[in-house]
Amino acid sequence: MSEEIKKPNSYTSEYKESAVKLAIESEQPIAATARDLGINVNTLHTWIGKYSKPKQSAERDDEHIYDENKRLKKELARVIQERDLLKKVTELPSCAFATQENSRIVRRGSI
Repeated sequence: MSEEIKKPNSYTSEYKESAVKLAIESEQPIAATARDLGINVNTLHTWIGKYSKPKQSAERDDEHIYDENKRLKKELARVIQERDLLKKVTELPSCAFATQENSRIVRRGSI
């Protein structure tokens, strides 16, 4: 009879980490990597979720979004302030202008 090579039921954390690194860094599909390592593809996906390090670019993107949001809030506050100031400035002369025109019309009509 042929001898069967029994696979270990538990793997060391070092083995799992190197399998995850190989799966992530290789250009082949994860299923192919799992097949090459002789483990179930679902097991490898579980290890990837557990042992893969979070990407630094995602953290930088979050930081960039936070900074951009902060900058836009400041800019919005400034623009609202400018708008409100312009509203006040344009309301005052138009009221004064209308009053002056009305008084001229009344004067002309009374003469």
